[in-house]
Amino acid sequence: MKDRVLLVDDDADQLELLSTALTRQGFQVTTCGSGREALESLVKEDVDVILTDLGMAEMTGIQLCERIIGTKPDIPVIVVTGQGSMESAVAAMRVGAYDFLTKPVDTKILGLCVARAVKHRRLSEEVKRLREIAVDRDSMGTMLGESTAMKKVFDLIARVAGSEASVLIHGETGTGKELIARAIHNTSTRKNGPFVAINCAAVPPTLLESELFGHARGAFTDAKAQRSGLFAQANGGTIFLDEIGEMPVEMQPKLLRALQERVVRPVGSNQEVPFDSRLVVATNRDLETEVYEKRFREDLYYRINVVQLQLPPLRARGGDVLLLAKHFLERFAKRSGKDGLSLSRQAAERLSSYDWPGNVRELENCMERSVALARYDQVTLEDLPEKIRAYRADRFVVSADDPAEILSLDELERRYIVRVLKLVDGNKSRAAQVLGLDRRTLYRKLERYGSENGGAESGPKSSSPPPPMKAAAPS
Repeated sequence: MKDRVLLVDDDADQLELLSTALTRQGFQVTTCGSGREALESLVKEDVDVILTDLGMAEMTGIQLCERIIGTKPDIPVIVVTGQGSMESAVAAMRVGAYDFLTKPVDTKILGLCVARAVKHRRLSEEVKRLREIAVDRDSMGTMLGESTAMKKVFDLIARVAGSEASVLIHGETGTGKELIARAIHNTSTRKNGPFVAINCAAVPPTLLESELFGHARGAFTDAKAQRSGLFAQANGGTIFLDEIGEMPVEMQPKLLRALQERVVRPVGSNQEVPFDSRLVVATNRDLETEVYEKRFREDLYYRINVVQLQLPPLRARGGDVLLLAKHFLERFAKRSGKDGLSLSRQAAERLSSYDWPGNVRELENCMERSVALARYDQVTLEDLPEKIRAYRADRFVVSADDPAEILSLDELERRYIVRVLKLVDGNKSRAAQVLGLDRRTLYRKLERYGSENGGAESGPKSSSPPPPMKAAAPS
């Protein structure tokens, strides 16, 4: 798109002369015959540069410059003045003009001056954009990552933060699902409201309803006073339900109704209490499989799964392992009074090759231990946990001379599927995505192998592959 210039001058001949010169040099030009007309034009459309004459009758160039700087300070203003009006040019610069030209205007210098002003605005916009990104990253707390997988996560957080849509975060244990939930909250319009979190697996089923919805006085033996639930406490903010896959089946219809009606009914009360909070949930379970196996309600699944965010395991994040390791190393070294502690090359190589089944949480624990045990100015291989030092990646090696010892393609496929299932903690939907299969095909292969996890048991199972999940009925 062409750079846009607004020309302002009450001299029609001068206006036509400058407009023709700039148009020939590739600029898109809009002309106005007065300051008032220019201000009206700026309300309707944006421009990249404003070029105004100083000596106008109705509104002087200085007055126009002051008005523009006060309302649109990001647009550079160039003033044009006569040879004997340098004091006016200086005055215009003092109120915020970007540059000035003297009459008669050299058209080549005019083009260069306007191009320089456009570049100035572009740079200012880029600085502003980078500052906004920095603020967003600060809002994401301790989340770190430069891998392609994490950049996709950061991008989705930025895109979903401004909406009110419910978000389902799926990821293995230890990947940082609560950090993601806090990042969504901190970058949203609700960031000044409360962030209320609960782990559904950590609360006994008998108390979960009271925790979420509250209770009336006397609702049960220990209910000596009325208590508001977490949904009410999260008003104006975000409520985060971690490990929602662990929620008891009998509790799920109550949660579904609360989300549909935007009201909760405290235990032991006849009064419904409205709430205004955004829902973010997380799970390490394959909820589609849970729905198929009747352990999770299908209608609730579709209610919470408006936007799904897949958090990658640490083993899929490449160089982020060392990025996070150095971050944790610096934090624990500072806390332990071991500033300047670094990571040896051998230790770094072993950390990079390890599988990290416990994900970021395991890496953090590993670095805390390594800093505590470090005897020198580096964390060495000896300082790492034994299972990391002894770790060897699984590989298929064909080295037998006897053809009878070479594996068949079916056996290689079975072992690879078993390996993928192990890496995704048995999540069949995720495994199917990694393998490039649909879930029905994966289930058929697992049946052929004689086990749901691809084991070596003989005999096919009698269960049939899961049918495709039907679309949610409108609420």
